Amino acid sequence: MKKTFAIIAFLGICEAIAQHKQMTPPEHRARQILAEVENKFLSASALQADFTYEFRNEANKTKDEVKGTFVMKKNKFKLKLANQEIYSNGKTVWTYLKDANEVSISEYTPDDDSFITPEKVIKLYKKDYKYIFIREFTENGKVYEEIDLQPTDRSKKVFKIRLVVNKKTRTIKSWEIFEKNQNRSKYIIDTIAYDVQVDDNYFNFDKRKYPNVNEVDLRD
Repeated sequence: MKKTFAIIAFLGICEAIAQHKQMTPPEHRARQILAEVENKFLSASALQADFTYEFRNEANKTKDEVKGTFVMKKNKFKLKLANQEIYSNGKTVWTYLKDANEVSISEYTPDDDSFITPEKVIKLYKKDYKYIFIREFTENGKVYEEIDLQPTDRSKKVFKIRLVVNKKTRTIKSWEIFEKNQNRSKYIIDTIAYDVQVDDNYFNFDKRKYPNVNEVDLRD
């Protein structure tokens, strides 16, 4: 029994070494960075970030920029923009449009590309995405590391996500989403606070606060 266990353990070590050797230095460095950023996120009870959202499409010559706030607690999140709010308690998603005073309700699906949250970005390297370290650069006296993530499924509308991480603090500076239709969505973190205190009810849409809101239920 002991001999069998020793053989299995030895084979496991050999496999790990082989996988490590197969990784190029840029891949190995990217994985290490992503793992460290993920650990920082997971260790926080909740976090809040003020960000700038930039959207552009070179083909249509369109460009837009808005400020927003993002609060995340494990698999729950709330995104607030000038005319839109998105709530998710980990099971249900509410998308509220201020101008129309309308909220659409749908089921939360973790694999849905419509909601690429910071937590999703830093976990993509674990499944269905390949990754590579691009460069290290200095901006305003701070050192950053840049990583590209690409889906192994080439049919996805997103063909690349570019992540920029603060080398010292292991916090996300920005992530940019590249789509095949030439849409580019970039989230730039202006400020971020870890271990903020927030109740779970904060991630539920409370229609009592929105008089006469029109509800559109998209759930099956």
